[in-house]
Amino acid sequence: MINFTIKFQSGIPIYEQVVYAVKKAIVTEQLKAGDRFPSVREMSKELRINPNTAQKVVSHLVRENILEIKPGIGSTVSELGVATKAERHRILNDEVEKLIVESKRLSINKEEIMDAIDRHWKLDSKGGKE
Repeated sequence: MINFTIKFQSGIPIYEQVVYAVKKAIVTEQLKAGDRFPSVREMSKELRINPNTAQKVVSHLVRENILEIKPGIGSTVSELGVATKAERHRILNDEVEKLIVESKRLSINKEEIMDAIDRHWKLDSKGGKE
């Protein structure tokens, strides 16, 4: 059973969308540390995605220490870790730069960006509910 939600969008690789959906489910506590994660077969069947894509998702999440593989049990959600220096740099510099470039391109002002960040921060800390 898939215990996270995903709305597929065209133009974005499916694997990236599923990885993002899992990360969002963890920060909104739809998925918690120790929860069983669907097998590649289950994910492939329920999401109607290629098994190779499902395997790529699991491999990526294991590499990022979001999932752990337990022999005889399967995949489970890991405890949330503290970001590495490289992860912090990527988010606080690279991702923010992309947000600012796109915002300026679309004439979105700083206040709108800050309001959106604040709103999403509150949403995600309440499990996706306001």
